[in-house]
Order: sequence, then structure tokens, then C-alpha cells
Amino acid sequence: MALKADMKILVVDDMATMRKIIKNMLSQVGFTKITEADDGATAWPLLEQARESGEPYEFVVSDWNMPQMSGLDLLKKVRATEEMAALPFLMITAESEQGNVVIAVKAGVSNFIVKPFSAQVLKEKIDKIFNK
Repeated sequence: MALKADMKILVVDDMATMRKIIKNMLSQVGFTKITEADDGATAWPLLEQARESGEPYEFVVSDWNMPQMSGLDLLKKVRATEEMAALPFLMITAESEQGNVVIAVKAGVSNFIVKPFSAQVLKEKIDKIFNK
């Protein structure tokens, strides 16, 4: 999938400040169509509605630790849904434990980023995902 500025992106994080930071970073590197959700339980209906409307999200940036539905649970749901199974998914976490990386990779994460990070690191991770 090609990387384009008007790609539809969903940012999922339970902290409003973190969503704002990620949105600003995505804007800095050129993205314009960014939607927010405050956890996996809020993100899932947005993903389904977008898919059903024929304008699916093209990229998800999600925090790992969230109430109601974690980023890992959201990722598993996305991968289990045929129409979304290949959706690029970047997991963000404060936990750099190797075990978590393995769990996320097994669940089908596209890439992984550890907090704190810069816009440059975010861009590099996105480039890796879309230039495979």
C-alpha cells in the first residue's frame, strides 16, 4: 500500500494529551485525515462504520494499555476480520519488554514503537510499514 498524505488514519489512545501529540506528529510528517478514539472499544465501531461506508481506515496507530479494550485486543479483532486483516497497525507502548513485542508480533502487529518517541521515529516506523 502506498503512503499518501490523505490516507485515513485512526489514532487510538486513552490519554487525550497523547492523542494530540500523535496527531501533531502525524501532521508534521504530512498526514491530513486523522481521526481519534479514546480506546479500543470506541475505535472498533469507527473501524466497522468506515469499512461499511466504503471508506475504510488505511492505518491504525494504537496505544497498548487502555481501559475497556486494549490495543492488543483491538489488533486481534482487526486481524480476525477478513476485510481488515491486512490493515497496517502500529502499536505504541510505554513497555519495552521483549515479551510484549513477541505477543504483538504474534498477533500480527505491523510495527511497534516505545514511548517516548519523536516525529522522526514515528515517520521511520510508518515508512517501514508501507515500504515492505
